[in-house]
Amino acid sequence: MPIPLLALALAAVQAPAAQANPATPAPLVSSGPARRIFAGLTLAPAGDRLAVIESDQADTDTAEPHKRVVIRSAATGAVLSTLDPCATCDYADPAFSPDGARIAFLAHDRKAATTTLWLAGAGAPAARATIHGVAQRPRFSPDGKTLAILAVEGAHKDLGATQAAAPQVGEIGAEFDEQRITVIATEGDAGPMRAISPADTFVYEYDWTPDGRGFVATAAKGDGDNNWWIAELDRIDLASGALSRIATPKDQANFPRMAPDGSVVAYIGGIMSDFGSVGGDIWLAPAAGGPARNITPGFAGSFTSLQWQGKRMVATALVGDRMAVLSVDPASGATRTLWSAAATIHAGDADVALDAHGTRAAALIEDFAHAQDITAGPLAKLGVDNGLTRANAALVAAGTARSLTWTSEGHSVQGWLVAPSGFDPARTYPMITIVHGGPSAAVTPTFFANSFRGGLPRHLLEHGYFVFFPNARGSYGQGEAFTRANVRDFGGGDLRDILAGIDAVEKIAPVDERRLGLFGHSYGGFMAMWTVTHSQRFHAVAAGAGIANWISYYGENGIDRWMIPFFGASAYDDPAIYRQLSPLETIKQAKTPTFLYVGERDVECPSPQSVEFWHGLTTMGVKTRLLILEGEGHGIRKPEHVKQVNDGMLGWFDTYLKGD
Repeated sequence: MPIPLLALALAAVQAPAAQANPATPAPLVSSGPARRIFAGLTLAPAGDRLAVIESDQADTDTAEPHKRVVIRSAATGAVLSTLDPCATCDYADPAFSPDGARIAFLAHDRKAATTTLWLAGAGAPAARATIHGVAQRPRFSPDGKTLAILAVEGAHKDLGATQAAAPQVGEIGAEFDEQRITVIATEGDAGPMRAISPADTFVYEYDWTPDGRGFVATAAKGDGDNNWWIAELDRIDLASGALSRIATPKDQANFPRMAPDGSVVAYIGGIMSDFGSVGGDIWLAPAAGGPARNITPGFAGSFTSLQWQGKRMVATALVGDRMAVLSVDPASGATRTLWSAAATIHAGDADVALDAHGTRAAALIEDFAHAQDITAGPLAKLGVDNGLTRANAALVAAGTARSLTWTSEGHSVQGWLVAPSGFDPARTYPMITIVHGGPSAAVTPTFFANSFRGGLPRHLLEHGYFVFFPNARGSYGQGEAFTRANVRDFGGGDLRDILAGIDAVEKIAPVDERRLGLFGHSYGGFMAMWTVTHSQRFHAVAAGAGIANWISYYGENGIDRWMIPFFGASAYDDPAIYRQLSPLETIKQAKTPTFLYVGERDVECPSPQSVEFWHGLTTMGVKTRLLILEGEGHGIRKPEHVKQVNDGMLGWFDTYLKGD
């Protein structure tokens, strides 16, 4: 068992005498109602029913709640049936058959390290196949006779670079988990599942071709965690498994979808820093192969999902401070807004679920004032105030939000300012700026709930802090040029955007300039470290899973391919830019008390980066504290670790922003 980094963390917690001993905040206890948690929503082809994964989370719970697959009426929200065949499993990814008569879903048993594909019709669900590993995204063939999934047999870790790494022992890089398209019959004797895609290739996303004879996919050979940034657009034959190249995208690609007539493949392409965080333009590639073309150049937003509806596409996009659903003409690229709101929507396969005719829609929806619930009906009528379910209607927000726009060096920049409930405008308040990860991402309206998984913004609001979420240059929401505006300039223009945003906040809100704090995780953690070494404006900073030294990071992390589009070359070919943008290069300028934390097995931002920064701050005599959380990856998962981090940060901010 690797223990040196854990030992360093324990040493860091025992702060030397020169460091502060932050106060532990009072326990945050709420007597509010339980929160209904929804995921994986999908709509039946006829638009009459929907399926969703549901669970209930009380504020005082300290463990993951048990989930269930719930079938509801899409007209009334009434529960029609509940599917729960495995008491020890987590459910995911429900999918209706083309005729709507059956539903498939996955059940993952962590203790047994298996994933079971279940199929339910009129009777009780039946286990169709079991994978000794992990799987995701079941999809029926167009004729409904075959089910496909993405499966990793014998997986060494959970899927994705944000999950904890497998123990790094033995020969490193000798073999990789490969996610393959795997199929099974839906009727009769199932027999064994059959892996279709090549054994040396990791398939990231896929969809059936309209003729049911194969698949269109984004895929790359080798390490699945690292190679998404070089994934290509491929066609995979169902009968033979043969892979043929359709296109080599200029940038990262997501949502490969073939047109109903089989002529072209649409996808979202753009500069993206994390798999799963989607934003870009819509591209079309000839299905027979050939150059792809951008059909939405200059679009003043970022597309986040797409699907075909006959001869048109329906896409979702972040446009400024609003989420939108748009009709897109594949010939001209012209868009027409079908729905728009300052809210966040999400569904299973895309950000909105549509019936087979595109006349009815459903989504999970939330904003700063309303906790997530289900909305369904005609697309134009979706909204937080038109919910199909009202499971979370009794939950009360901890603050009030407003969208804020300011100008920074010719850029129009947007962000969100959240004020604590019942604040006194005659007083001044401390404020925490939270910098999102990515950098290719954005903060969208979210209900901050009490949760053992996090809830930090709510805790800050309840502690009397204003909270500011800037979407600085590099973020989604204002088009590709804005998203690319921090290329080879990490911490430069985006930090100036943030500081200008704080100036704008102070003109309209009772925020005390002398009590400013900043927090970020991942890229936000880098920005926190960079800010400590480039600004004296903040009086307390917290950096989660940050990056202190881009040179050493290049050799330590498991996803170095993401860096090439942002830096222009590898650290071996252009080390100067990597050093220029490293917070450690200017560590002697650091004076701000800084709280650090990181997962012991973080693939994306390895723990030595936080150790380097902690060591530098300690050497400079800066007040600091470092937590390395045993067994954790890029996202902190265990409830006791989440509480440890939240309590530590709250104590840190209270000490330096509220104390004398």
